[in-house]
Amino acid sequence: MSSAAASEDSASGTRCGFVALLGAPNAGKSTLVNALVGTKVAIVSRKVQTTRSIVRGIAMVGPSQVIFVDTPGIFAPRRRLDRAMVETAWGGANDADLVALLVDSAKGDTDETQAILGKLADLPRPKTLILTKIDLVKRESLLALAAHLNQALPFDRTFMVSAATGDGIVDLRGYFAGAVPAGPWLYPPDEVSDVPLRSLAAEITREKLLERVHQEVPYQATVETENWTDQKDGSARVEQTIYVARDSQKKIVIGAGGATIKAISMAARQEIAEAAEKPIHLFLFVKVREKWADDPERYRAIGIDFPKD
Repeated sequence: MSSAAASEDSASGTRCGFVALLGAPNAGKSTLVNALVGTKVAIVSRKVQTTRSIVRGIAMVGPSQVIFVDTPGIFAPRRRLDRAMVETAWGGANDADLVALLVDSAKGDTDETQAILGKLADLPRPKTLILTKIDLVKRESLLALAAHLNQALPFDRTFMVSAATGDGIVDLRGYFAGAVPAGPWLYPPDEVSDVPLRSLAAEITREKLLERVHQEVPYQATVETENWTDQKDGSARVEQTIYVARDSQKKIVIGAGGATIKAISMAARQEIAEAAEKPIHLFLFVKVREKWADDPERYRAIGIDFPKD
């Protein structure tokens, strides 16, 4: 950027920056991103490791554009896909202007949180501590947890929020709006995410899949949008494939008489239509791909790097 352009941005008072949200699985990152943006941009599930790739939610707060980076949960990886997600999370932190550590206040300080704290200390970024799900915990416990974590790693600011009730969301959003650097906006002011519609549609279907077969199908199941065709009547025909690891899982996803796949399709179609702002004709297919988690092409489709051995 030229000095003249920089001076113009400074005079206009606009701010723009990336805030990476880190935390253990199920710390509430995706739910918080949706609350901060004001609409759904990331899928949410009680199943751990639901978020696999970087999801950016864009919030406009006065003259500030804050890009919240929802990252995969950080945990001790055991498989290739695990390693890819953890590497993606830390990559998002390294690329951000500010980093926020989310801690589930109901779970408190865990081994996973301690491991994140140890690595976070070496990251040269302003750091914020966010205690989530505070509606489930007494205030005395929250204050003790905040003090304990700040003793382990001093944070620039500490916030206590509940995405379920909305407590603390406005203050948190306002803080980040003032903390991101001065500069021009990177996205149009009416854009809420940079996730392509095809990718968002696949994630929506995966969310509905996880809601209905939470126990029976491992989190490695994935969904890809194979085809998106806009029709002359203003609707769109969307074809997606659900990949599972075994034939027994395929039968579970389809369900007796196709009942499960129909329920998944109905729920996903409605939400995809809302996101696309047009009628959707959704066609779901289920395929068995035993070692898809070792296929570099599947990682590219998800949007994460294929980790080397």
